[in-house]
Amino acid sequence: MRGPKAVIWDVGHVLYDWDPRFLYAKLIPDTDRLDWFLSNVVTRAWHFQHDAGRPFAETSAELIAEYPAEAELIAAYGPRWLETIPAPIPGTHALIVALAAAGVPQFGITNFSGEFWDRFRPTAPIFDHFTDIVVSGHERLVKPDPAIYALARQRFALGDGEAIFIDDNPANVEAARNAGWLAHHFAGAERLKAELSALGFAV
Repeated sequence: MRGPKAVIWDVGHVLYDWDPRFLYAKLIPDTDRLDWFLSNVVTRAWHFQHDAGRPFAETSAELIAEYPAEAELIAAYGPRWLETIPAPIPGTHALIVALAAAGVPQFGITNFSGEFWDRFRPTAPIFDHFTDIVVSGHERLVKPDPAIYALARQRFALGDGEAIFIDDNPANVEAARNAGWLAHHFAGAERLKAELSALGFAV
């Protein structure tokens, strides 16, 4: 069987680290209070509404109504969201550059707020190497919903076995396999490099 011809990347925890703690550690010096705030107020579950397409203006108004004493900190999340992304994941950007140099088509499927993505994308020229990126917040579809993979298959024109999808979330990896692609559960750039090389990619 012919090997895959394209690589499809997740973004968070594969290409860039992300955690609201990176922002709020600057704003809440007391560790116990910081832990409480991130466990009860600006939680990951609350954030993931943005990945599904809800605007920050709506979600923040609801959260401020629930926690009025935390209004200033909640309001900071939107305008300072870029501070939740500290740095690239070591090693993966070098793989993107190597694949691009070899002429390998690259794409992305990311659970990401549309409005936050529109601010983040101009700061990340690594995505200039990508042909297309499906952003959950723009499409109002989130991984591992099969519909987002079906949309990506259509947009990327990549059928069964024609791509390898890379993600740190096992459910997303399994959904990609169910969609007909090869898939890699990301646990570090060296392991990924070995698998890409074994598949015949020049990395």
